Amino acid sequence: MAWSDKLARFGNFLRQVWHLSAPYFRSSDERWKARGLLAAIVALNLGAVYMLVQINEWNRVFYDALQNKDASVFWAQLGRFTWLAMVFIVIAVYRFYLTQLLQVRWRAWMTRDLMHRWLQDQAFYRMELARYAGAAEPTTTTAGLPHPGQRVPDNPDQRLQEDVNLFTGQTVGLSMGFLNAVVTLVSFVGILWGLSGSFSLSLGGKAFTIPGFMVWMAVLYCALGSVLTHYIGRPLIGLNFEQQKREADFRHHLVRVREYSESIALDRGEQVEERNLDTRFGAVLSNYLRLIAKQKQLVGFTNLFGQAAVVFPFIIAAPRFFSGAIQLGELMQISSAFDRVQGALSWFVDNYDSLAAWRATTERLTSFEAALYKPNQSETPAHQAPAAIHSEAIETQDLTLQLPTGATLVQGATLRAAPGQHTLVQGPSGSGKSTLFRALAGIWPWAQGRVALPARTMFIPQRPYFPDGALRDALAYPEPASAYTDEQLRTALHDALLPALAERLDERDNWTQKLSGGEQQRLAIARVLLKQPAWVLADEATSALDVPAEQALYTRLKAMTEHAGGALLSIAHRPSVAAFHAQRWQLEPAAPDGAARYRLSTGPLAVPA
Repeated sequence: MAWSDKLARFGNFLRQVWHLSAPYFRSSDERWKARGLLAAIVALNLGAVYMLVQINEWNRVFYDALQNKDASVFWAQLGRFTWLAMVFIVIAVYRFYLTQLLQVRWRAWMTRDLMHRWLQDQAFYRMELARYAGAAEPTTTTAGLPHPGQRVPDNPDQRLQEDVNLFTGQTVGLSMGFLNAVVTLVSFVGILWGLSGSFSLSLGGKAFTIPGFMVWMAVLYCALGSVLTHYIGRPLIGLNFEQQKREADFRHHLVRVREYSESIALDRGEQVEERNLDTRFGAVLSNYLRLIAKQKQLVGFTNLFGQAAVVFPFIIAAPRFFSGAIQLGELMQISSAFDRVQGALSWFVDNYDSLAAWRATTERLTSFEAALYKPNQSETPAHQAPAAIHSEAIETQDLTLQLPTGATLVQGATLRAAPGQHTLVQGPSGSGKSTLFRALAGIWPWAQGRVALPARTMFIPQRPYFPDGALRDALAYPEPASAYTDEQLRTALHDALLPALAERLDERDNWTQKLSGGEQQRLAIARVLLKQPAWVLADEATSALDVPAEQALYTRLKAMTEHAGGALLSIAHRPSVAAFHAQRWQLEPAAPDGAARYRLSTGPLAVPA
């Protein structure tokens, strides 16, 4: 790779870091606190470097006193060292504390910001759908950032929990470390220049004098070390990125086994899941072994580099000491100054592993942040969900539904369900009945057209969601349980044929795992009966119930919607549901050469006597 390409990639990386970091310090509600903490940390870093300069000067005086056997100066310098050390310790303690405080505040703000954006406008739902969309290869903008909405990141839970923590910690730690290295270099290079003297040599009969010889040797030493470190450690960037991805994939499958434990147990799928988990864990281990093998090489070199740096200044300065040009104190001061300059110049060498991990984390978090943006109309006109416009009836105009793959399910559908006009949606499995409901709700990204939906509308999905915690919270979700009286909650449970749960409102549990499929469906219906909407869109809402229970619940749902001036819109395959509906929306296979796979027809529903 050419140096111009490497510089371009590095520039893109810095733009990514700035893109993620700037909002907290520039536009957040905490920006003044953040700036204050950052300013204090910078000041403490400068103070720490100043104290190191003072300690470096102390080295010269102290070791000269030892060489000269000057007891009075020796004891005086010990007293001076005491307060120098105390001040340095105080600075170090508060630098650590404020750095950690800035990191945790930044992490808290960034996590909440990304979490809000992830949950806003169904971004979490769009991202999950986009995993199956077969999107094009990700590209970048002219600023080096991913195109919004293009990348489909895996495991958003890891991005929010782990990557944000790593990014804030790495950004604060490495940026302050770099600042400290720069200030240290500026402060000590002048000291080392003045102490190192000149070096004379003859080449081709001509005499040359090199001023500040120790400085040039430090630069040469560190430049060579940095180049070798880069070539040894550059594979770590990709390996760190891959490691985080594989760790997240392994953790995700562990969670799935826990969530579907009953189904796996009933299917006797333990051995299959063990093989799947072992495969994923094997991928984690194989990449980790490659990672530590490369880290071993890097650690070996950096330790060799660091140990050589201990004796290197003594080797260079020893001739002047033995000739009597300098005393022991000046030799020790040269060693200390060289160590500081070498340490500052070797910042890249010492932090290469951390820099590689930082870059991998930044790329993962940047792609996640970019995916939170909803694509605009000009970028993806075919993927725009129709806007839900409140009306007195359910209506669609020129509604086109597509799959994530781009295939068209239905094209140009115009539908209407008036108040009191209970409608049954029928069609073969996979024809797009549930997709139609998602489009009516305004959450299906691959839809075009106009949708009008009444305000007082509730959906009953195939897989209802219940938050962990108290039963009353699961019943009232997403509204607070305090919005309803205990009597209202109990009545809803009784009406939904769940009398046994009526006295367990304050019981806390994982209700998705606790309740059977039929009980979950009845609890979802209880939620609807509690909130009394005018319109109910039910997607196989009673598929796990027996016919008497189904008829009892549909009777109550129908009476409730008619009383409120609305209607039912149901997806159901069972003939027993048809008796509660008068209209039909039928999805039928279209002609093979048609633009869509299915066509929608409407008409009265013929119910067998």
